[in-house]
Amino acid sequence: MSMRVTFLGTSGAVPTTRRNPSAVFVNREGDRLLFDAGEGTQRQMMRFGTGFAVSDVFVSHLHGDHVLGIPGLVQTMDFNEREDPLTIHAPRGTGDDVNDLVHAAGNRPSFPVRVSEVAPGETVVRREEYEVRAFRTDHDARAVGYALVEDDRKGRFDRERAEELGVPVGPKFSKLHEGEPVELDDGTVVRPEQVVGDPRPGRRFVYTGDTRPSEQVVAAAEDADLLVHDATFASDRADRAADTAHSTAAQAGEIAQRAGAVRLALTHISSRYAGDVSAHLTEASETFDGEVFVPEDGETREIPYPDG
Repeated sequence: MSMRVTFLGTSGAVPTTRRNPSAVFVNREGDRLLFDAGEGTQRQMMRFGTGFAVSDVFVSHLHGDHVLGIPGLVQTMDFNEREDPLTIHAPRGTGDDVNDLVHAAGNRPSFPVRVSEVAPGETVVRREEYEVRAFRTDHDARAVGYALVEDDRKGRFDRERAEELGVPVGPKFSKLHEGEPVELDDGTVVRPEQVVGDPRPGRRFVYTGDTRPSEQVVAAAEDADLLVHDATFASDRADRAADTAHSTAAQAGEIAQRAGAVRLALTHISSRYAGDVSAHLTEASETFDGEVFVPEDGETREIPYPDG
């Protein structure tokens, strides 16, 4: 079952010729989710082939570089004769402002657009096999991050052991794997725990939006398969990061290390670093033992299961 992440915008507040403002697209087995929508996000979606069949937009906060793409995106969806509803999730207290963005310049979408206010600790979306949770971040605005957390998967079925116990190949295998005991022709009962291993964890994708280093992010990102973390500055601008409620690459690495994350994507890169992100990579790698990268706009990553 695939989970594919496409980085549509990786710049900080000021876009560059190489980086658009913030937007990350996640396709989980056909469910298409968008995290933030900076200016020009709809063009990035066309450019990188994600399509517009997004069911939910998850807004981290209402600074322009994270939301000014909403009016254009909604209007583009309307021009494409969209009929399916769209839900935009945003921090509690910002719903009216998001609604104004949806209807900017007198726009009146012909498809349903619902704005849902969320608070840290809430389950924002619950779907079969996964949910999206909001968590608290530390920024100079009403702000949340989001964690897409899959349910545990069934344990591995030990076919060899089942055959040793006399279970015939066929429907009884499926019943055992679904957690039901089966009775053999001789009256012997075989229980699921005899042939099915422990539940296996699903995947966890975590998106912080803009934030200072935060204990709440550490908790939300525990064992994340991919943590997408604010790394606006390198350590040469650590004071600036603190003053503007952002993180350095080294701080993002520390958070990922403490959380036990597997992969760390450094995003929201300040335009002052232009095309040279070598300091970000070096500094984050010094504090984080896992895989670290600075994605380019359009870069796509598949997230594998923890056990392969």
